[in-house]
Amino acid sequence: MIKTSRTGRGNNIAFIPVRGGSKSIPLKNIKKIRGRPLVYWSVKAACECKYIDKVYVATDSEKIKNVVEKFKSGPCTNSFCKIEVIGRSVESASDTASTEYAMLEFAETHNFENIVLIQATSPLLSNIDLDRGFECFLEAGTDSVLSVVRQKRFHWMIDKQGYAHPTNYDVFKRPRRQEFDGYMVENGAFYISSKAALLKSRNRVSGNIKAVEMNEDTFFEIDEPGDWIMIEALMRKNGISALRDIPVIKMFLTDCDGCLTDGGMYYSENGDEMKKFNTRDGMGFALLKNTGIITGIITSENVKLNRKRAEKMKLDILEAGCKDKLSAARILCEERGIALENVAYVGDDINDIALMKEVGFSCCPADAVEAVKDVADYVADACGGEGVIREIIENLMGIDFNRNI
Repeated sequence: MIKTSRTGRGNNIAFIPVRGGSKSIPLKNIKKIRGRPLVYWSVKAACECKYIDKVYVATDSEKIKNVVEKFKSGPCTNSFCKIEVIGRSVESASDTASTEYAMLEFAETHNFENIVLIQATSPLLSNIDLDRGFECFLEAGTDSVLSVVRQKRFHWMIDKQGYAHPTNYDVFKRPRRQEFDGYMVENGAFYISSKAALLKSRNRVSGNIKAVEMNEDTFFEIDEPGDWIMIEALMRKNGISALRDIPVIKMFLTDCDGCLTDGGMYYSENGDEMKKFNTRDGMGFALLKNTGIITGIITSENVKLNRKRAEKMKLDILEAGCKDKLSAARILCEERGIALENVAYVGDDINDIALMKEVGFSCCPADAVEAVKDVADYVADACGGEGVIREIIENLMGIDFNRNI
């Protein structure tokens, strides 16, 4: 069996199959989780693995293809230069087709030596996990590797008479958790094998199989809506966020209504217009200004309330009554010698999209219109007027703004 390290292009490849026909969560592979499409996280891990030479994303969906292709032109472009998006046959993308069917279909038409199957439904996978997997795989005598997690649960089985029997411990010598080795469970994150072994066994693993233990949080995969909520919480716990992948930010701009406010229009009995702002956003801007980042509002509205709020927060810029936000932002950048790539912008409606597509990092509130969510680099957890700006800024403050591009 041929097993080499990285001695040439195309030796070790990653294969990530993503269907467009998910039933439980429609188009779940491109639904955003922690600010990025679900498939982004597994692609990122594969691209950053030092042993992987090329990353193939196989899909039957034109929409998924377009989303993945954009990874190569978005933030951290160099990290995604290994990607190639390829098609899948109708048969391999059907509800009844096995993953092995898709792998074998791919293997028959592509040249490679070793393959790692990566599941897009495991966004907690990291490049470090994959590095460890390949290091294990390249050991003499190893034919395949799979990822596992350790579970410390007591197993029981029910016999034909309905009686329960323990299978992995003695009920009269119940071990303490710290003294119990537990057992290993497949977490479905990745499987490594050679092409020769795949074609011979027609299975993702075969021969002498070794297991690489991953963090216990990676036990969960996204199959149902409830899984999504749980994994999103685990990603937050582990500090996994799209905000780690943005360019250097030198200017932070936001729309007003629907971002700084909840988008509602309130009137007193006398007909006076009122808006609801969130005080926490003001402190967020203050934190940004302390780092030297230029702050401002670009809004199509030209009302006194917006001006008063901008003055209260001591923002550097207020572009009011702006009908072409992209042109306004370009002028602001030219005046200050800043590239649009180094601008972050928060918008919530369709008149924000043109600008969001051009800046280095675009964000939106959780209740933004769907068209805006589709183009946003980061979809916040908070809604407009509920501290969404503070949320984004607090995440940004975890980044060194003075690092080199």
